[in-house]
Amino acid sequence: MEGLVDRLCEGLAALDNENLRRHRRVLDSPQGRIVRVDGREAVNFSSNDYLGLASDARLVAAAHRALDAYGVGSGASPLVSGHSRAHEEAEARFAAFVRLPRALLFPSGYAANLAILTVLGGPEAQVFGDRLNHACLHDGARLSRATYTRYGHLDLDELERALAASRAATRIVATDAVFSMDGDVAHLPRMLEICERYDAWLVLDDAHGIGVLGAGGRGSLEHFALASPRIVYMATLGKALGGYGAFVAGAAQTIEWMLQRARTYIFSTALPPAMAAAASAALDVLEEDRGVLERLRARIGEFRAACTARSVPATPSDTAIQPIVVGEATRALAASARLLERGFLVPAIRPPTVPRGTSRLRVSLSAAHRRDDVERLAAALAECLA
Repeated sequence: MEGLVDRLCEGLAALDNENLRRHRRVLDSPQGRIVRVDGREAVNFSSNDYLGLASDARLVAAAHRALDAYGVGSGASPLVSGHSRAHEEAEARFAAFVRLPRALLFPSGYAANLAILTVLGGPEAQVFGDRLNHACLHDGARLSRATYTRYGHLDLDELERALAASRAATRIVATDAVFSMDGDVAHLPRMLEICERYDAWLVLDDAHGIGVLGAGGRGSLEHFALASPRIVYMATLGKALGGYGAFVAGAAQTIEWMLQRARTYIFSTALPPAMAAAASAALDVLEEDRGVLERLRARIGEFRAACTARSVPATPSDTAIQPIVVGEATRALAASARLLERGFLVPAIRPPTVPRGTSRLRVSLSAAHRRDDVERLAAALAECLA
């Protein structure tokens, strides 16, 4: 074992030398505007809880009711006996919310994307993916046994050339709708046109768009007014919707085939019923409480204006993700540490999550933040990056 362990130690030492080893912070509070982390309080700009629903009383109450009704665990995979009334209702609610015929509830967004690509793909298929897609889309493409072709970030001309040259029996285009580290949005209308021209599936990961984009927070499909049976749509529950798990939605036949063939669905214990109930409650909040979206959008505009006023080099983004690219990992870590000293929790994002030389501070905005929070953060960023 010594040789095996020595190689691991060498790998860890290499991470240390490049300032790339990750460390977990310990929270002693719920997610929220203010968190207690590593023994101190800080304004939380690190969370994907874009609508402030992770500890919202309405979601907590729904989860409590489901705990009383169904207990803690689902006890089995969905196709055995783990599919409760809470799951059934959540799937119907989500399909109606995003205006697609049917939805299927998965244990996580990662599991959902692996399922989509492995079910639609195969040796005769070719998957086309944006280079900056989330890791689960890359992994799903590789696990699908399809030929995998990556195109330049948002380069739809390159995508179209690759599709035109493809002789695969099945073509699949997979993309983030909102890119998690840059906050930019894929041009989905043109992507759908290209997929229609070359008879390809369009797989959309809307993890960072659901609850944020669209007039009613229904995500990227509402934002662009898109509908097509060739779209397979994935959205997570663990970000703006405040809970845990994910939905895949699309045409009824597509979802039925997923239910019959998706290994990460068939061979996983079903999501706890309380999480399904919390998901339904989050959709209720979005439909009934217009103020939550208005607050998030106000904070985005205020933060961008404050950064412009203080010459903070925030990357252009109209979403809740506001990155400030600083270059080397060492500089990002130092800036993050200085911000924490000032009472702001802002993570330093380093390779391999982002390309080398593009380490950044990833500011995540939330409806729970106040105007003063974002303006004080912009002032602190100006000082820490000077």
